[in-house]
Amino acid sequence: MYHKFYGLSENPFNVNPDPRYLYVTEHIQEALACLRYGIENRKGFILLTGEVGTGKTTLLNKLLETLRQKGIASAFIFNSRLNTVQFFDFMLADFGLPTEPRVKSQMLMRLNQWLLERYQAGGTTVLIVDEAQNLSLELLEEIRLLTNLETSSEKLLQIVLAGQPEFEQKLSQPQVRQLRQRITLRGKTFPLAEDELPKYLAQRLHVAGWDGRSIFSPRAVEVIQKYSCGIPRVINLLCEHALISGYASQQRNIGPELIMELVKEFELDVIGPVATPARTSAQEIKAREQSASEAGLLMRKLRRSH
Repeated sequence: MYHKFYGLSENPFNVNPDPRYLYVTEHIQEALACLRYGIENRKGFILLTGEVGTGKTTLLNKLLETLRQKGIASAFIFNSRLNTVQFFDFMLADFGLPTEPRVKSQMLMRLNQWLLERYQAGGTTVLIVDEAQNLSLELLEEIRLLTNLETSSEKLLQIVLAGQPEFEQKLSQPQVRQLRQRITLRGKTFPLAEDELPKYLAQRLHVAGWDGRSIFSPRAVEVIQKYSCGIPRVINLLCEHALISGYASQQRNIGPELIMELVKEFELDVIGPVATPARTSAQEIKAREQSASEAGLLMRKLRRSH
């Protein structure tokens, strides 16, 4: 409804993980490179972690898009609250393999035979599991055993486990020690830095057909950064509602007052970054991790209030 009013062809702040809208920061680029390297070089287990709302699923969808272009077969499990048979059922179906009979031993035999055939033909295969923090310890052990499907020199199945920071805590438990030891590469997603937000907004608007006219004032952008903690999901939430409210009140340029109204409506805490001198790389990473922790608190509060 507001698209034409703001010179757009579609919703630029949809919360769906559309890879077209992935804003590639330095950290996103590093995480993508880590995942691609691990998969293409058959490294086995690869871990991706990041606070809720920081773009893990969008990044994974971008990865899947890239893998398909390279002819790499993939299965993407996005519902991690499954028992073992359900998990194997989803995985085989996504690989395009028959799921009947639904007996684990026979499903494993079919998978192993197919993986061997793909490997002998020069193909690479990857299993991606999102929301991995919800996996049971029993299922994590079953997933670990999948990496036993191998030749004398290489893994037949590459596995990406993506989850929130608490997944790393789960991996520290003694019951999954062997899985933890098999993780060869680790990537992370972070909230956006203050100087990245204007570019993030511009990139999403451009993908949505933006004609370049000013929509968010500089002060509005500052308020969005302060109250979102740089979390893309919260940024999208604020901006989407700002466009709807702006259209309703015929405001072509959205100012800080409208953003503040939305901040109060969503009861967002003031957990904004404080001004700091230039940081070293290590300090910057530590600051982003702190911001990510605050981001998690903010997202949990947002879920409770709605």
